[in-house]
Amino acid sequence: MKYVVWGLVVLLIVLHQDNWLWDNDTLVFGFLPITLAFHMGISLAAGITWFLAVKFAWPSELHIDEEQSSSNPEGGDA
Repeated sequence: MKYVVWGLVVLLIVLHQDNWLWDNDTLVFGFLPITLAFHMGISLAAGITWFLAVKFAWPSELHIDEEQSSSNPEGGDA
């Protein structure tokens, strides 16, 4: 699943370069420029990708280190 998340990140980077919509004057729902609607979709996709990255690709070592440091609140060696 980690590779799927990385693939989504690369796809979002490529899709964010939307040179093909700059000259398009189409309105979505009659008031929203298509370029703004496209960037709204990219933003939602980025949020979903970040959620998937945290859920499935976050390094487990970071979680273990935090639990160990919270068990010793003074920060010194016990």
